[in-house]
Amino acid sequence: MFAVIKTGGKQYKVAAENKITVMSLEGEAGAKVTFAEVLALFDGEATQIGAPFVAGATVVGEIVEQTRGAKVIAFKKRRRKNSKRKRGHKQDLTIVRIVEILTDGAEASAASEPEPTAAEVTGTAPVAVEASSVPAETTEQPSVLEPAE
Repeated sequence: MFAVIKTGGKQYKVAAENKITVMSLEGEAGAKVTFAEVLALFDGEATQIGAPFVAGATVVGEIVEQTRGAKVIAFKKRRRKNSKRKRGHKQDLTIVRIVEILTDGAEASAASEPEPTAAEVTGTAPVAVEASSVPAETTEQPSVLEPAE
Protein backbone atom coordinates (compact mmCIF):
# COMPACT_ATOMS: atom_id res chain seq x y z
CA MET A 1 0.00 0.00 0.00
CA PHE A 2 1.24 3.49 -0.77
CA ALA A 3 -0.19 6.98 -0.60
CA VAL A 4 0.38 10.42 -2.08
CA ILE A 5 0.58 13.13 0.58
CA LYS A 6 0.91 16.89 0.43
CA THR A 7 3.19 18.84 2.78
CA GLY A 8 5.19 22.01 2.40
CA GLY A 9 3.51 22.78 -0.92
CA LYS A 10 4.86 19.59 -2.51
CA GLN A 11 3.51 16.08 -3.08
CA TYR A 12 5.26 12.88 -2.02
CA LYS A 13 4.60 9.22 -2.83
CA VAL A 14 5.11 7.29 0.43
CA ALA A 15 4.88 3.74 1.71
CA ALA A 16 5.50 2.26 5.16
CA GLU A 17 9.16 2.39 6.28
CA ASN A 18 10.10 4.95 3.58
CA LYS A 19 12.31 7.90 4.50
CA ILE A 20 11.45 11.20 2.85
CA THR A 21 13.02 14.65 3.06
CA VAL A 22 10.45 17.42 3.42
CA MET A 23 10.48 21.13 4.17
CA SER A 24 11.15 21.98 7.81
CA LEU A 25 8.58 20.63 10.29
CA GLU A 26 8.21 21.47 13.97
CA GLY A 27 9.52 18.86 16.41
CA GLU A 28 12.63 17.07 17.55
CA ALA A 29 14.04 13.72 16.50
CA GLY A 30 11.72 10.92 17.61
CA ALA A 31 8.56 13.06 17.56
CA LYS A 32 5.51 11.77 15.70
CA VAL A 33 3.95 13.77 12.87
CA THR A 34 0.63 13.17 11.17
CA PHE A 35 -0.03 14.08 7.55
CA ALA A 36 -3.79 14.56 7.14
CA GLU A 37 -3.62 15.84 3.55
CA VAL A 38 -3.69 12.48 1.75
CA LEU A 39 -4.39 13.02 -1.94
CA ALA A 40 -4.58 9.36 -3.03
CA LEU A 41 -4.41 5.83 -1.61
CA PHE A 42 -3.32 2.81 -3.63
CA ASP A 43 -3.91 -0.67 -2.24
CA GLY A 44 -3.24 -3.88 -4.14
CA GLU A 45 -6.69 -3.90 -5.77
CA ALA A 46 -8.39 -0.68 -4.62
CA THR A 47 -7.58 2.91 -5.53
CA GLN A 48 -9.00 5.95 -3.75
CA ILE A 49 -8.52 9.41 -5.21
CA GLY A 50 -9.40 12.37 -3.00
CA ALA A 51 -11.43 15.40 -3.95
CA PRO A 52 -9.20 17.15 -2.82
CA PHE A 53 -8.29 14.76 0.06
CA VAL A 54 -9.20 11.16 0.88
CA ALA A 55 -11.72 11.18 3.74
CA GLY A 56 -10.51 9.45 6.91
CA ALA A 57 -7.00 8.74 5.63
CA THR A 58 -3.86 9.85 7.45
CA VAL A 59 -0.18 9.02 7.28
CA VAL A 60 1.86 8.75 10.50
CA GLY A 61 5.58 9.48 10.43
CA GLU A 62 8.45 9.84 12.86
CA ILE A 63 11.00 12.65 12.63
CA VAL A 64 14.45 11.12 12.16
CA GLU A 65 16.52 14.27 11.93
CA GLN A 66 16.42 18.03 11.43
CA THR A 67 19.04 18.95 8.82
CA ARG A 68 19.95 21.47 6.14
CA GLY A 69 20.19 21.02 2.41
CA ALA A 70 23.11 21.63 0.11
CA LYS A 71 24.30 25.19 -0.32
CA VAL A 72 22.80 26.98 -3.29
CA ILE A 73 24.86 29.83 -4.75
CA ALA A 74 23.15 32.75 -6.50
CA PHE A 75 25.81 34.63 -8.49
CA LYS A 76 25.03 37.61 -10.70
CA LYS A 77 27.59 39.39 -12.86
CA ARG A 78 27.15 42.25 -15.25
CA ARG A 79 29.95 42.23 -17.79
CA ARG A 80 32.24 45.21 -18.21
CA LYS A 81 30.61 47.06 -15.31
CA ASN A 82 32.68 45.69 -12.40
CA SER A 83 29.40 44.60 -10.83
CA LYS A 84 28.84 41.22 -9.26
CA ARG A 85 26.86 39.76 -6.36
CA LYS A 86 27.19 36.36 -4.67
CA ARG A 87 24.69 35.04 -2.16
CA GLY A 88 24.37 31.59 -0.61
CA HIS A 89 21.41 29.79 0.92
CA LYS A 90 20.84 26.51 2.77
CA GLN A 91 17.27 25.23 3.10
CA ASP A 92 16.10 23.78 6.44
CA LEU A 93 14.88 20.21 5.92
CA THR A 94 13.36 17.43 8.00
CA ILE A 95 13.93 13.73 7.38
CA VAL A 96 10.79 11.73 8.19
CA ARG A 97 10.38 7.93 8.38
CA ILE A 98 6.86 6.84 7.46
CA VAL A 99 5.51 4.55 10.20
CA GLU A 100 2.10 3.58 8.81
CA ILE A 101 -0.73 4.58 6.51
CA LEU A 102 -4.14 4.71 8.22
CA THR A 103 -7.50 4.49 6.47
CA ASP A 104 -11.13 4.94 7.50
CA GLY A 105 -10.29 7.22 10.43
CA ALA A 106 -8.25 4.54 12.26
CA GLU A 107 -6.02 5.59 15.15
CA ALA A 108 -2.25 5.07 15.24
CA SER A 109 -1.32 1.66 16.63
CA ALA A 110 0.33 1.32 20.04
CA ALA A 111 3.52 0.08 18.39
CA SER A 112 3.92 3.43 16.64
CA GLU A 113 3.48 5.47 19.83
CA PRO A 114 6.63 7.07 21.25
CA GLU A 115 8.30 5.41 24.22
CA PRO A 116 7.43 7.14 27.52
CA THR A 117 10.21 9.01 29.24
CA ALA A 118 11.29 8.31 32.81
CA ALA A 119 9.49 11.44 34.03
CA GLU A 120 6.22 10.26 32.44
CA VAL A 121 6.52 6.78 33.98
CA THR A 122 7.27 8.00 37.52
CA GLY A 123 4.98 11.01 37.27
CA THR A 124 7.66 13.39 38.45
CA ALA A 125 9.47 16.04 36.53
CA PRO A 126 13.25 16.33 36.60
CA VAL A 127 14.40 18.68 39.35
CA ALA A 128 16.76 21.49 38.49
CA VAL A 129 19.29 22.34 41.17
CA GLU A 130 20.27 25.97 41.53
CA ALA A 131 23.93 26.80 41.85
CA SER A 132 23.32 28.87 45.01
CA SER A 133 21.81 25.90 46.85
CA VAL A 134 24.90 23.73 46.36
CA PRO A 135 27.55 24.38 49.03
CA ALA A 136 30.77 25.67 47.60
CA GLU A 137 33.76 23.47 48.25
CA THR A 138 36.73 25.09 49.86
CA THR A 139 39.75 24.89 47.65
CA GLU A 140 42.13 26.91 49.75
CA GLN A 141 45.72 25.98 49.24
CA PRO A 142 48.63 27.05 51.38
CA SER A 143 50.35 30.06 49.96
CA VAL A 144 53.87 28.89 50.80
CA LEU A 145 54.98 25.44 51.77
CA GLU A 146 57.16 25.36 54.84
CA PRO A 147 60.32 23.29 54.48
CA ALA A 148 60.38 20.21 56.68
CA GLU A 149 63.06 20.32 59.39
